[in-house]
Amino acid sequence: MTEPSGDPSPWRALRGALSRWMDAAGTTGRALQGGLALLVPEAPLELRIAGRVLLHAAVVGLLAGAVGAAFFAALELGQHLLLHGLAGFEPARARGEAVVAGGGEAAFRPWLLALLPAVGGLVSGLITTRLAPEAAGGGGDATIEAYHRGGLFRWRVAPVKFAAAFAALSSGGSGGREGPTMQIGAAIGSLAARLLPTTRRERRVLFVAGVAAGISAVFRTPLGAALLATEMLYRDDFEADALVPSILASVVAYSVVIAAFGETTLLGFRARFPFDPRQLPLFAGLALLVSLAAVAFVRLLRAVQAAARKLPGPTWLRPALGGLAAGLLGAGMAIALGSWRGPEARGFTVLGGGYGTAQVAMDGAPWFPGGWQLVALLLAVAAAKALASALTIGCGAAVGDFAPSLVIGGLVGTAFGHAARAALGDPAIEPAAFALVGMGAFYGGVAHVPLSALVLVAELAGSYDLLVPMMLTVGISYVVLRRWSLYPTQPTSRAEASGAPGEALRAALARPVAELLVAPELPDFREDAPLAAVAAASAGAAQRVALVRGADGRPRGLVDLGLLGALAPAELGWTRAADAMVPFVTLVPSATWREAIAALHRRGLPQLPVVQAGTTTVLGWVGERELARAALALELGGEGQGAAVQPDRG
Repeated sequence: MTEPSGDPSPWRALRGALSRWMDAAGTTGRALQGGLALLVPEAPLELRIAGRVLLHAAVVGLLAGAVGAAFFAALELGQHLLLHGLAGFEPARARGEAVVAGGGEAAFRPWLLALLPAVGGLVSGLITTRLAPEAAGGGGDATIEAYHRGGLFRWRVAPVKFAAAFAALSSGGSGGREGPTMQIGAAIGSLAARLLPTTRRERRVLFVAGVAAGISAVFRTPLGAALLATEMLYRDDFEADALVPSILASVVAYSVVIAAFGETTLLGFRARFPFDPRQLPLFAGLALLVSLAAVAFVRLLRAVQAAARKLPGPTWLRPALGGLAAGLLGAGMAIALGSWRGPEARGFTVLGGGYGTAQVAMDGAPWFPGGWQLVALLLAVAAAKALASALTIGCGAAVGDFAPSLVIGGLVGTAFGHAARAALGDPAIEPAAFALVGMGAFYGGVAHVPLSALVLVAELAGSYDLLVPMMLTVGISYVVLRRWSLYPTQPTSRAEASGAPGEALRAALARPVAELLVAPELPDFREDAPLAAVAAASAGAAQRVALVRGADGRPRGLVDLGLLGALAPAELGWTRAADAMVPFVTLVPSATWREAIAALHRRGLPQLPVVQAGTTTVLGWVGERELARAALALELGGEGQGAAVQPDRG
């Protein structure tokens, strides 16, 4: 699907409105600049560019925060109306999710609870398949892939992802909000870069800033969101250029959300978690267990994706089939738990994001069984959550994989904590601490974002009590899970990603100049040729240096044609080419851009001849303009491939 080639009136109106807003912001900025001029007479160019990028990032954060807040509220309302109002099912809620007041009691309809995720999956599949196929699935992998293709999403990805994710999640689909808002934020950043005057590098920075704002808007961890947006792009690297704009966009988005819903973390805790070094071996064991769970989840997700691709029938039907399977699993669990532990246990299931399930697991519940039965229950729910999420995401529903990863890690961690307490008979072991550490170890290892995971969990817990055990467990899981990744499109590093900002240009410096040659346009001149004849022959030519040969035909030197304009006509008449030439110097076709730049700088010439190695046969010319044009093409719009250079007539 392609965008309309014309400029429809809504698009033109949006561009005009944004331009007027930026003009107003620019007026304010110029007034501030006038005041600051008393202290700093003239800001450096780098500072002015950075200021522009930060202003754009703030705009992206504001828009992504507003959309994220609307998405969060819409989901809470939609789940209340569908799951509670129609199916009589009340899923467990995290403390930061209770934004819709509960209604009266409704009759529990398990058959409808099983069908709702299928209907939501069907609507989600129809929307994405018909309007924006790139909006299907978790969102994280598509976002990483788009970033490394130049940092562009079609503008329609934002509304399509919003609608498709709302349909899937409000009906009980097993997935998270963060993946969709991550992709929505990236699409907003990409749209802002299209509407505003930006370079390719700035466009990619705004893309990352949008990702950070989208995560911050629904997960409410502003620093962790900014770090995650810059760290998830590579397995072993970090997009440092985008960090400060991402922090600003994340803070703005977070501020929008707390202004709407109040300042609170997504998960709430009653107690602190003091550090006990004697428990470090237990946390090391937890890291290994969580790593095994992460491998199982990734393998299960890939297996479902492979099976879904082989299913007969239209693509848009697959999310409905995955939703039906997940709905049957969730409804079956609700019936089983309700029969075993009472109606209040029904909400401890796998439908929806699952943060409420993780919250109940950490807080405990009156209906929980004791001892090893509880450990078995928690592990069973973790396995069921992995299966339901793999079915939902793997079949193409527009739900995220971030929340399931945290919830599975949290459930496994809680089970490990209860098992350690029962086995060792130590009441000082706090299962909730192991739950939080399990969350960070699971996602930090399988997504290859160890630093982000540390900060995310610290912000989620509201303290840094668990920093030391988190460092240990995340470090172990990061090493153990080197061969596994939740995001297959993650390149290892910036050097491997040919589209990384600045990396394409740096890689180009090692490429040969043979691809930039401008064909010779001028004849070679003899040493005794008058400069007037040289000037007349070179008028209007792209070639900016002339080759001078001796009577024996051997090259003697080079004449900078740009200097001829400084001579009077009379001087051109009696001055010979030999009088104006500099020593002959050449490049070979295998010389790199870097070597060519150095040679041009040393000789003070605008162009140098490229000759066949071992001969004096000129194959072409390469100079400052050719190199600058190729470098600019790579930085502003290229993807790391060869840049075609045409003769410069100007």
